[in-house]
Amino acid sequence: MTDRTAAVTRTTAETDIEVTLDVDGDGDSTIDTGIGFFDHMLDSFSTHGLFDLTVQCDGDLDIDDHHTVEDVAITLGEAFTEALDDKRGIRRFADRKVPLDEAVASVVVDISGRPYFEFDGEFSQDAVGGMTSHMAKHFCRSLSMNAGLTLHCGVWGENAHHEVEALFKGLARALDDATRIDERRSDVASTKGEL
Repeated sequence: MTDRTAAVTRTTAETDIEVTLDVDGDGDSTIDTGIGFFDHMLDSFSTHGLFDLTVQCDGDLDIDDHHTVEDVAITLGEAFTEALDDKRGIRRFADRKVPLDEAVASVVVDISGRPYFEFDGEFSQDAVGGMTSHMAKHFCRSLSMNAGLTLHCGVWGENAHHEVEALFKGLARALDDATRIDERRSDVASTKGEL
């Protein structure tokens, strides 16, 4: 199997981002976005997906957290697209439910090349640390659109920290499952012959 790695940069008037990704890593991460709770979520994503991940982001946090979270998701989505290349041999589909105390998140993913996003649920508090709670949903949407994922997510609980963290862990576990190589498959998992 070839290395499934990527290095992607994105520079706009709002953010300056560098992301490196190894899909077949050990869960090692170095994260610095300027938003402590978001760093914690990306570290958790790396740990539970066993993705080696570095994220360096200098964003316009004097305005708010929106551009930083959105643009990191865009860049990470592009990194997954680059690392997975033609998607030959991947399992493609996965679903995970992950609890965190009273909260539970559900994530269903198809690495289809056809971006689509659905979300069910609400976050119990408006913000966690320096991150607006609804930006967790927007992160998933932006990742979906830029990695070519059909992605259905939901959260239920009473504590936004738990809800958001369960969502990031569920996303990590589902993507780990869906990106794994099925040794029985030598082509792509599609009757079309491509994803």
